[in-house]
Amino acid sequence: MQVPDGVIRPSMDQMRESVFACLGNLDGCSFADIFAGSGIIALEAASRGAAYIEAVENDPLKRKTLLQNTAISPVRIYCRFISAELFIQRFKRPFNFLFLDPPFPYQFKWELLNRIAISSLISNESTILLHRPAEDTNITRLHANLIQFDSREYGRSVVDFFRIKQDEK
Repeated sequence: MQVPDGVIRPSMDQMRESVFACLGNLDGCSFADIFAGSGIIALEAASRGAAYIEAVENDPLKRKTLLQNTAISPVRIYCRFISAELFIQRFKRPFNFLFLDPPFPYQFKWELLNRIAISSLISNESTILLHRPAEDTNITRLHANLIQFDSREYGRSVVDFFRIKQDEK
């Protein structure tokens, strides 16, 4: 596994193992790794059976490493070198799982989550995961379509789990 130049915050092994244990079986599922960095999350999804994977990264310093790392995947990982915002706006296929791992100083994570809530990237079966610093708790602006159903702490990191609210009948 290569590590790219520039600022990177590698996902902790314990966090990655725990998150994927929560997700369960990914056989045949689709997975989007947004702010992919080195591609470790996309590779983990592939190793756990995800059938269709997109890795989205905008930092040009990470491009070469992301391509090298994802080349070892047992399934093809499609690498998109565009901003997360453009990916959300342009991509029209829903995913079973979306993992957002923006740089900790990124100030628009909640806005990004809210844009995903009304995008074509999700369906009633989608799970959205957001990796954030523990001190960033500005969740009060969560879109009405979303419900947070789990949250896990890993040191100074938190991974929140969201899904679309289901209509009650």
